[in-house]
Amino acid sequence: MKGLDAIILLLLLIFMIISIFCIYSATRTVPDFSQSYVKMMYFYGLGFVVLFMMLFVNYKLLLRFSPLYYFIGLGLLVLLFFKGDTLNNAQGWFTLPGGLKFQPAELCKLILILFLSYFLSKREVETLSLVKGILPMGVITFVPFLLVLMQPDLGNSIGYLVIFIVICWFGHINYKHALIGLVIIIIVSGSSLYSYIKYHEEVKQFMASKHKAYWLDRIDAVLLPDQASEKATYHMKQSVKAIGSGSLEGDGYLHGTSVQSGQVPYTYSDSIFVVVGEEFGFIGASALLILYFLLIYRMITIALNIRSQTGIYIIGGITAMFLFQVFENIGMLIGIMPITGITLPFISYGGTSLLINMISIGFVLSIKIYDDIDVEDIIIH
Repeated sequence: MKGLDAIILLLLLIFMIISIFCIYSATRTVPDFSQSYVKMMYFYGLGFVVLFMMLFVNYKLLLRFSPLYYFIGLGLLVLLFFKGDTLNNAQGWFTLPGGLKFQPAELCKLILILFLSYFLSKREVETLSLVKGILPMGVITFVPFLLVLMQPDLGNSIGYLVIFIVICWFGHINYKHALIGLVIIIIVSGSSLYSYIKYHEEVKQFMASKHKAYWLDRIDAVLLPDQASEKATYHMKQSVKAIGSGSLEGDGYLHGTSVQSGQVPYTYSDSIFVVVGEEFGFIGASALLILYFLLIYRMITIALNIRSQTGIYIIGGITAMFLFQVFENIGMLIGIMPITGITLPFISYGGTSLLINMISIGFVLSIKIYDDIDVEDIIIH
C-alpha cells in the first residue's frame, strides 16, 4: 500500500516479541497468570487486524464523528460509578463476556485527542485565542479528567492534561498565554507542595476520613520517603532494587531474582520494565528506550511531511500520550514519580491499552496515507 510505514510496523513486531517474552518471564511461576503471554498473543493479533483495517479508512471520515465519540466516552466514564469493577483500589473497569476487562479511561485518551483536534480544525484564526480556543478546550479536557480522577486513576487523568497542553502548543497558542499558564502551574505546584508538607498530618487525616489514604502513600513514597510507611514504599524500593541489580548486562532471561521470586508486584503489567531492567540490564533497558525513540521519531517525521494541520494535531497528541506513559511508567519504577496504574506502551500486559495504542498507530498511518485525499473524493468515487 502506498505510504505504508514499514519501519513503524517493524517496531511494533519487535515490541510484540519483547512483550510476550517479558510477560512469560514474569508469570511462568504464577499459576493464575501463567497463560497471560498466550492472551497477549491474541491481543496483538487483534491489534494488528484493527490496525490494518484502519489503513483502508480515511481518518478524516472518522474524525467527523469525534463529538459523538466524546459523549459516548463520557457516558462510559459515568457508567463506571454504577456498573464498574474495582481493581487496585480504582473503579475503572467493565467486565466483558469471556472475563475480559475493558478500561474506558484508556479509550478516552484517544477520543480526547481526536475531539481536541477536530475542535482546532474548525477555527478560522491562526493563533489559539483564550476565550474561543483555550477555555473551551480546557472544559473539554477537564470533564473526563475529573471523572477519571474520581475513580481514582491518577496516572491516566494526568495524561489528559499532558495531551491538552501539547495539542494547545501544536495549535499555536499565544506565547503570552503560554507564559501565564506556566507561571500559574509553577505557583500552584509550589504552593501545593509547600502546603502538603507543612500540613501533612491534617491532609492525612482528611484523606483517611474519605477512605483515600492510599493516595498519600503513593505520594509520600516519592516526596517524603522517610515518613512513608514500609507498605507505601515497598513497591518502589523493590523495583529500584531489582532494576539496579541488573547492572550492565542483567541477570539473564528467566534468571531475575526479584522477578522470579515475585518480590515486585505486577511485573506482568505496570511493573514490566523491572523484568527488562533486572534480566537484561542497562543494555536491555537502553535498547527498549531506543525503540521508543525510533517510534516517536517516525511519528514526528510523518507530522513534518504532511499538509493537513489537523493530522499534525492528532499525531502530536498521540506522541504526547506515548511519551507521558513511558516517562511515568519508568519514572515510578526508578523512584522519581509516584506509583500509578499506568502501563508501558506495547509491552505491559493489557488488552485495552494495547488495542488503543494499535488504533492510535492506525490513525498515524492513515494520516500519512490519506493526507492528499479528501473524504468527498472517496464518497464520490
